[in-house]
This record gives sequence, C-alpha cells and structure tokens, in this order.
Amino acid sequence: MPDPPRSTKGYRSYDDAHVKRLKFVMRSRDLGFSLEEVRGLLGLVDDRSRTCAEVQIIAEDHLTDVQAKIADLQRIERVLSDTVARCTGDAAPECAVIDALLDA
Repeated sequence: MPDPPRSTKGYRSYDDAHVKRLKFVMRSRDLGFSLEEVRGLLGLVDDRSRTCAEVQIIAEDHLTDVQAKIADLQRIERVLSDTVARCTGDAAPECAVIDALLDA
C-alpha cells in the first residue's frame, strides 16, 4: 500500500482509496490468498489494461490449492475419527490413539 499523506501533526490521513485498497487486501486474505497472490491481484487492479482472464488464472490456481487442502483435511478427519472411535478412554495404559501415532 502506498503511504498515505500525513497531517500537519504527523497523523496519517487515509482517504477512500486507501480504505478501499485495505478492504481489498483484508477480503483477499479472508479468502486465503497468500500475500504474494494479493500482490499479484493488486498489480492487476493497478494495471488498467488487465483482463478478467488474468485475474481468473490467479483465482483458479488458488481454488485448486484450497480444494487440495480440503481433501487433505477430510482425509485427516477420517483417520482421526476412526482412531478416536477405537479409543476406550478408560484408565487402561493401552490407547488406540497413541498406538496409531507410534505405528505411523
């Protein structure tokens, strides 16, 4: 982000363009875009000759990453759920969770 101008007392003075840009960054981060991807998107925002196709490439790549993470998390959930279900939770020293972690 470009530095905003300062008042005579040294306070930063953010105008609507700064606020809009900051909201763009925050929303992009909320959607999981990396700082590098946000920089790329901002570069396209600043480039008046950008095309929607260029933005789509970045968004599709990010979507693919998100889908892969979801698949990994679903796999982790299945394994952990199965392992926890085998755990008796009693005072016995044998534990299915510990056994699964040791056997991994």
